[in-house]
Amino acid sequence: MPIRPGDVRALTETLIRVDSRNPTLVSGGPGESGCAHVLAEVLGGWGFRLEWQEVVNGRANLLARIGTPQAGAPVLLFNGHLDVVGVEGMHHPPFAPVIEGDLLYGRGSCDMKAGIAAMCVAAWQAAQQPIRGEIVVAAVIDEEYESLGTRAMLERGIRADVAVVTEPTRLAICPAHRGFVWLEFVFTGRAAHGSRYDLGIDAIQQAATVLTALGRVQQVLLPTRTHPLLGRASLHASTITGGTGWSTYPEACTLCVERRTVPGETTASVLHEVETLLADLRRTDPTLSVTVSGGGQLPSDVAVDAPLVRRLSNASASVRGAAPASEGPSAWTDAALLNEAGIPAVCYGPGDIALAHAATEYVPLTEIDIATAVLTAFAIDWCS
Repeated sequence: MPIRPGDVRALTETLIRVDSRNPTLVSGGPGESGCAHVLAEVLGGWGFRLEWQEVVNGRANLLARIGTPQAGAPVLLFNGHLDVVGVEGMHHPPFAPVIEGDLLYGRGSCDMKAGIAAMCVAAWQAAQQPIRGEIVVAAVIDEEYESLGTRAMLERGIRADVAVVTEPTRLAICPAHRGFVWLEFVFTGRAAHGSRYDLGIDAIQQAATVLTALGRVQQVLLPTRTHPLLGRASLHASTITGGTGWSTYPEACTLCVERRTVPGETTASVLHEVETLLADLRRTDPTLSVTVSGGGQLPSDVAVDAPLVRRLSNASASVRGAAPASEGPSAWTDAALLNEAGIPAVCYGPGDIALAHAATEYVPLTEIDIATAVLTAFAIDWCS
């Protein structure tokens, strides 16, 4: 059934009905293509110009443009992801949206099909006014795993003056979020009978030595690495494996650690600090045999007084009568990739990130309406 132009609630429900589980995360997940084609049919009928960007294994980004591109005119990007996580253990039907009072239930209702619907309707509503330039709606794949969609979009040359990523923020403006580095320590000991302390080298004990040193970093150094919206940097041990039996010195152990970073820190800087720590430990214990590798994602940071933040805040105040809060969300988002590419990006959208991936996932309908109105006002202002 066709969706009336501007009907954000109906569009949200329609998107929830389409199973778009990320196939990398969920065995047998159908991916985003079904949801993208439904959205394309709607937006094409509303007058958007459509572009498909094939990314991987039949999974494609949908870029929908509205307005008139002109040299020197503004280009505004709205970005959101179509993939969702698994549905095991959910307390309600995942792909049969249910409304109870003001709440709309379903997998992806909060994370982030309500945000997708809000940005699409906002772009359409803004384009009904005499705006300048172009609004680009990017519905991308794979944010829940490797962000292949936004990465591919940037590699293929998408550019904009600013961007809003409509992740769930409870209608707060989120100019910054932490990054992360995943560190893998591989320890090599020497296997021997448990009675042969003279021969065995305990790889698990080596891991304990490093973990103790990392604990001092967590307690002493990282509290000094802070950000006004995000608080402090942190680390924690994620997993540890090693050993083969009670009476055998373990010859191998693997320790995985997650390091959450604040703006100003990078994967390279974290790895350098860890290598320095290991070098200090080796001077005390020459038998310590460990290698470390790591990868991660950068933090995201836009100044709270940047034009993007200020004008989005003004748009919210014009709709709601008061300026919204500025917060730092706990989760990583594609906003970091956009900022790294030189497109200032913040997060703003309906729903609570605490409900993302949860057994009970919902979004307030009134938040969808408000987010749509705010994004519309912002788009008209930015492109006026």
